[in-house]
Amino acid sequence: RAMSGARLMPAGIVVAAQGVKGLVRVKTFTETPATLDAYGPLTDEAGAARYDVTVVEARDAVAIARIAGVHDRSAAERLKGLTLYLDRAALPEPDADEYFHADLIGLTAEVASVGRIGVVAAMHDFGAGDLIEIELDAGGAPLVLPFTAEAAPEIDIKGGRIRVAPPPGLWAPPEADRNEA
Repeated sequence: RAMSGARLMPAGIVVAAQGVKGLVRVKTFTETPATLDAYGPLTDEAGAARYDVTVVEARDAVAIARIAGVHDRSAAERLKGLTLYLDRAALPEPDADEYFHADLIGLTAEVASVGRIGVVAAMHDFGAGDLIEIELDAGGAPLVLPFTAEAAPEIDIKGGRIRVAPPPGLWAPPEADRNEA
């Protein structure tokens, strides 16, 4: 799990080989798939292995790319599942009210009337807008909210916290232990 303030940020994941000449299909996490190769060399999660990527074609959230040194389908297939990372320094700072998902993961989640309820565990985008997943301190299923100004009215990256306002009926604070006197 990426932590807030991480130096490396996920740029995409190799999902399949493309054709027989070593091209790969990369599901990108960049705003525009065609820009996957605009950030310089990509790395593995540890920053140890380097991948020189050239985008050949892009559509929807997928880039068809050539990775230096990968010349046939077998070599491309061995990369399936590889997450490619970029150096955060290669990215411009986000505009006001824009956030990198990697900066949100790990933030303490709070509700105004209760205080801390958990930690942001993940951000998801299934096509209908971003969702924020909160791993609850009380355990159980995570709380998943739309990532909107209404559901996440206050975000303090430097302070390491996010205030959330779950819609009525979606979440209730855990009741105090009834065995306590």
